[in-house]
Amino acid sequence: MNKTFFTHRHDHKQDHNKENTMSRNTHLPRRTVLAALSLALLAPLFGHAASSIDLSPEQKGQPKGRPVPEAIKLLSKDVHFVKDKTFVVAIAGGILPLGGFASDSKTIIGADPDISRLVADGLGRKLELVNVAWADWPLGLQSGKYDAVISNVTVTEARKEKFDFSTYRKDLLGFYTKAGSKLKINEPKDTAGLKVIVGAGTNQEQILLEWNKKNEAAGLKPLQALYFDDEAVARVALQSGRADAWLGPNAIYALEAARTGKVRLAGTFSGGWPLTADIAVTTRKDSGLAAAITKIINTQIANGNYAKVLSRWGLSAEAVSESRTNPPGLPKS
Repeated sequence: MNKTFFTHRHDHKQDHNKENTMSRNTHLPRRTVLAALSLALLAPLFGHAASSIDLSPEQKGQPKGRPVPEAIKLLSKDVHFVKDKTFVVAIAGGILPLGGFASDSKTIIGADPDISRLVADGLGRKLELVNVAWADWPLGLQSGKYDAVISNVTVTEARKEKFDFSTYRKDLLGFYTKAGSKLKINEPKDTAGLKVIVGAGTNQEQILLEWNKKNEAAGLKPLQALYFDDEAVARVALQSGRADAWLGPNAIYALEAARTGKVRLAGTFSGGWPLTADIAVTTRKDSGLAAAITKIINTQIANGNYAKVLSRWGLSAEAVSESRTNPPGLPKS
């Protein structure tokens, strides 16, 4: 496979097991840096449309739920919540649309906070969100600092030994092209001969390499991987035709596609390719919460609130038709 490096980039690895890392400014509070980063990334994504996105801490458009008696009955008799009448959820606040900071630099907003709200409402409890570092959530959850983690956590067999899961989204990677393109990318052969923007050292690059090997073995034209250090330059390359497609976590470009219409989805596939991967609400093993949470999510799927959450953040392509408790996870490596 041909590789073109405009500036070599070692992206944070966007797979299901790695921490989403980002540099810290030692002169500013962490949440202020992350809020600024979220807003800075939104600016090139949306341009003038950015003002139409609700970045307020009030989130007046956030779907609300009601207590689900059937789910509450599923709570085990010895279930223990961190706080009385409260559902405490840990989120590794980072980048929208999954979970970033509002314009006040302290309120966490995004798809994961919205899902957290629906689960808390279903339990008949007040929601309290706790911002944590990604690396800290496993120990924090096991030690009882919070009731659940709702932060783009993928189900794996290794994690199932310590945690219970209630699925709520597909773990998807997406191919995006500029609007008007007729490209459809659903399998390896569809990438033959294309110029694809991808992050160096990422899970998606590894998959792209595997796809290219299959194409070359079948006698197809190799693809060319393009690497950019500057996201704005990468977007110009896509819009100008220097690149045919961009490959990365579906959530990043899904919101842009929904808000601006400048890019379009050409195809998605599992972040665990060739296996299926699920994103799930994570709770302590045998804490007695998982069955109730699964019931609540399925209730929100049925009443339409779930679809509203994904739609407002451009993540409809990652919707599941049913929440499952502890489904098969990605195998141990």
